[in-house]
Amino acid sequence: MKKTIIFCDFDGTITESDNIVAIMKHFNPPGWEPLVEQVVNRTMSIREGVGRMFDLLPSSAKAEVAQYVFDTAKIRAGFPDLLDYCDRADIEFLVTSGGIDFFLLPLLEPFPIEEDRIYCNASDFTGERIRIVWPHPCDDECHTDCGMCKTTVIRRYPKENYFRILIGDSVTDFEGAKLADLVFARSHLITKSEELGLPYVPFETFHDVVRHLNTIQQGEG
Repeated sequence: MKKTIIFCDFDGTITESDNIVAIMKHFNPPGWEPLVEQVVNRTMSIREGVGRMFDLLPSSAKAEVAQYVFDTAKIRAGFPDLLDYCDRADIEFLVTSGGIDFFLLPLLEPFPIEEDRIYCNASDFTGERIRIVWPHPCDDECHTDCGMCKTTVIRRYPKENYFRILIGDSVTDFEGAKLADLVFARSHLITKSEELGLPYVPFETFHDVVRHLNTIQQGEG
């Protein structure tokens, strides 16, 4: 019997809004808006776009940026319930995020997720500007220059052995959605799933996700 595993996005999924966009809007460094637009319309890779966005900010702003996200980011309703459900149902739960460690890890710290279950980008503040580091790059099968490559992580859990669920909302989830057995989508991921003809389950809170998973489990029972 296949083991169930969830690959869950962070920005705009676990949190209610996209923290990278929120950071750029709040600190408003010149030149950030075209970069966001190019990443969203896929004329620039995620890795290049995110790297260039943070290069607009000085390393000295690290604490201020992290505190801003910590103070303003809201965890989507039902997230603790989803983690509890996964624990009870023996579902492996991974955070797969294009977000950055210095603001993502503090937000997830209150929740019972081991750090080796969290995949995200890293950061370097030793230079004048914030430099993003990419510890989880694309493998030979991915050529979209993701930065934090979700499909590379997903492929480590082969479909022969795992029922693979993706929960996401945006451009960093598009490629992963093509590999998943079940997709929970909101925002841009709904639009893209419909364009690609991919089946998906819409959600607004994690309570919706738990309800659907319960339905599946009862159907199997």
